[in-house]
Amino acid sequence: MGRHSCCQKQKLRKGLWSPEEDEKLVKCITTYGHGCWSNVPRLAGLERCGKSCRLRWKNYLRPDLKRGAFSLQEEKLIIDLHAIVGNRLVSQDTMKLLQVSKQLFLQKLAKVSFLFQGGRKSLHSSPAAPTMR
Repeated sequence: MGRHSCCQKQKLRKGLWSPEEDEKLVKCITTYGHGCWSNVPRLAGLERCGKSCRLRWKNYLRPDLKRGAFSLQEEKLIIDLHAIVGNRLVSQDTMKLLQVSKQLFLQKLAKVSFLFQGGRKSLHSSPAAPTMR
């Protein structure tokens, strides 16, 4: 796997995004939308590929992206879902069945998997004894 042929022809920037690039990307997407991600860098005046712009927008710059710690209500929901489903990933059908909003699930999926794989030892309860593997 490599880069697209269009990405190989141009000298594209890699690595960390600067605040100026973030500002250009946000301005471009709010003005034109993001219909075709391969056109976004050209419209925004960025030396990045469309995939890089898409990932930056989806993971960091979206206005509806929620950051920070879980609220008590969200933690209770996570614990309840874990009691029902366990550690396996929850499919969209299961989420509909459980009548939990898709938006909350998608925003918190990364944190939930980190949480239940030992990222945080307790959720408002007494800490469990560490296990040796």
